[in-house]
Amino acid sequence: MTTQLESLAQKTDTIVHVNGNVLKGDLKKMEYGIITWKMDGMGTINVEEPFVSSIISKKQFEIVLKNGLIYFSSFEASDSTGEVIITNGSEKVSIKIDDIVEIHPIKGSFWMRFSGNVSLGANYAKSSNLTTVAFSGDLDFRKKKNDLILTWNLNLSFQNDSTITRNSETFLAWQRLFNNHWSSLVSLGTSQNLQLGIKRRYTLSLGALKDITYNTWSRLYLAGALSTVSETSFDADKQAIQDLAGTIRLAYDIFKYTRPKISLRSNINYIPYFTGDSRTRASLNLTPSISLMDSNFKVGVNFYYTYDSNPPESSLSNEDIGINLQLTYTIN
Repeated sequence: MTTQLESLAQKTDTIVHVNGNVLKGDLKKMEYGIITWKMDGMGTINVEEPFVSSIISKKQFEIVLKNGLIYFSSFEASDSTGEVIITNGSEKVSIKIDDIVEIHPIKGSFWMRFSGNVSLGANYAKSSNLTTVAFSGDLDFRKKKNDLILTWNLNLSFQNDSTITRNSETFLAWQRLFNNHWSSLVSLGTSQNLQLGIKRRYTLSLGALKDITYNTWSRLYLAGALSTVSETSFDADKQAIQDLAGTIRLAYDIFKYTRPKISLRSNINYIPYFTGDSRTRASLNLTPSISLMDSNFKVGVNFYYTYDSNPPESSLSNEDIGINLQLTYTIN
């Protein structure tokens, strides 16, 4: 059985289904128990991890396990169902496919190292002539043990050709992965919030991230960072202020990969200021979604809440809240 499967895998990647069917194609990635698989004629499909008996590929992959270990190896067929053989130095190791939480190819074209999501939402009310537009997303460029992640979230409301609400944030982060579920984190961000009186805020953060739970259906992680903050308000006579602040983030993602495919991404952030006036900021984000007929498309909602204990004098309130219906497209 093993010799036959290895022969099939010489020209392409191979997945062996639990029912004995052999699928030949390209293994793009695996996340949350879903293998993204490209086949000639059928295009890109998703294969659920419980239905995979074996994986065979001569390409090199970054393989992350539930226990936090990270391997860089190809896949060989195992004599045991539901297991694969990988290389750790000069040693061959047999691991259960169920113990794998991430697979990412190391070698490949520049563009295939990208993955992410792009979301767009809009609403119009004729009675108030109010138009709301939401545009958000994330792009992840992955190399060996390194992630470069761009995230953005733009919310605009227009009424009678005037902008009445403006809430945007963009972050570029570099993450270095280590064993035992630890990562270092460096990020640069900019944001704006008309409701809270923030014309422009820049942050530079240095911190670390720890995965508390990470398996094929969920991820719970805690992150902490120290940040420098430069902030300009809408008060014309106010100078920009610079402060030192901390950031604590608790995030929980859930993914159900049986049909219909449902996901929930959530995070809560606490930001105490160590310099300047006494001040605390906090935010909450919830994004549930469900896949449409094409697994690359999802429909869902984004709920956000932001609090500032000591906003600028130009602020309309010390909190901002919103909910948007969004259509999301998954890249790679």
